[in-house]
This record gives sequence, structure tokens and C-alpha cells, in this order.
Amino acid sequence: MTSQRKPLLLVLPWRETLRRLPQVIAGLWLFGTGIALMVQADLGVPPWDVFHQGLAQTMDLSLGTVIIIVGIAIVAAFVPLREQVGLGTLLNAILIGVAVDTTMTWLDRPESLAARITLCALGPLIVGLASGLYIGGGLGPGPRDGIMTGLSKRGFTTWKVRTAIEVTVLLIGMLLGGSIGLGTAWFALSVGPFAQFFLRRFPTPEARHAARQDHASS
Repeated sequence: MTSQRKPLLLVLPWRETLRRLPQVIAGLWLFGTGIALMVQADLGVPPWDVFHQGLAQTMDLSLGTVIIIVGIAIVAAFVPLREQVGLGTLLNAILIGVAVDTTMTWLDRPESLAARITLCALGPLIVGLASGLYIGGGLGPGPRDGIMTGLSKRGFTTWKVRTAIEVTVLLIGMLLGGSIGLGTAWFALSVGPFAQFFLRRFPTPEARHAARQDHASS
């Protein structure tokens, strides 16, 4: 017997969607803010944003615009990969880029090295908090996470897929002139633990329900 395929669109009751939506929007906006802090720190940006930055310079577009274009293109790849697309997936593709450009319009690159280091240090912390909020909202995976899990379901080890994707976009971004530095390494090493910490504090409604059932049955 073959397992039943999940529908391509993740659709929740509208009341439940509205209840989760503020948390998801807050998380996505904070995610873009954290990225913008690292860009303005000018000490190196996350691997995906080295790629985005390189494309932005090549195409003469704003960084946020490129993030949106890449996000939408990746969402389109969900169809052949049979990954679910939720409202959160679509909002992720758009809002993060908007937040990056908005933040960068009022936040200039600091002159002092101490201020730049502070912004760089805060970036992964804010992105980790943001990840906990929007993933915990349970309205669909982010485009870049979805492409990773979609490929993993085809027999590839998850960490190998993630590593291959991030190394590839990093190298392409470097060739296009994206900014790599200590901030890139700091983000790569720290964002995982930060995200894990906040994911435990903002579990999805489904995870909370399962935990209550386990507690009741014990």
C-alpha cells in the first residue's frame, strides 16, 4: 500500500490561521531585521545573503528585492518536489525582503568598530528568535527550508543537502562579490543553537497538543 500524499497547499481553518498570523508576521519581520543588522555591520553576512548580495550587485537591485525574487523562485520549485506551500511560505518569500530593505533605509552603517561588532553579534540572535516565532506559528515552511526537506525526502541525508546548498550559494555569492567575513562564520556557528533555543519556547500548536496528550497519558 502506498502512503497518501499530502496536498500541495497547507490550508488551515481561517480562525486558526488568523490566530497564528501575528506570530508568523512578527517572526518574519524580525528575521529580515536580523539580516539587515548583519549587512550594515559590514563584517560578513550569512551564506544565503552572500548569494543575495552578490546577485543584488550584479542585477543592480536592492538586497530585499533580490531576496523576494529568489524566495518566489524557490517556492515555485515546491511543486515538482511535492512540498507543502502554506500562507507562511508565501509571506516568508515576501516579508523578509521587505523588512531587510525597510531596516536598511533607517539604519546606516555605524562608524565605530564596536557598534558594528554589536550589530553583527545581535544578528544571529534575532534570526534565531525570528525562526522560533515563524516556525512555531505553523503556517508552512520557509522557501529555503522547504527546498532542503524536499530534496532530503528523495533519499539524500538532510545535513548533506543543507551543507551542499549553503556551500553552493556561498561560493556563487563570493564570485558575484557578496560580503564574506567573520560575521559569516559567526552566523553559521551560532544561528542553529539560537534557533533551537527559541523553537523550544515557541512550539507549534500541533507540538503543544501532542505534548499535552503525552502528559495526560503518562
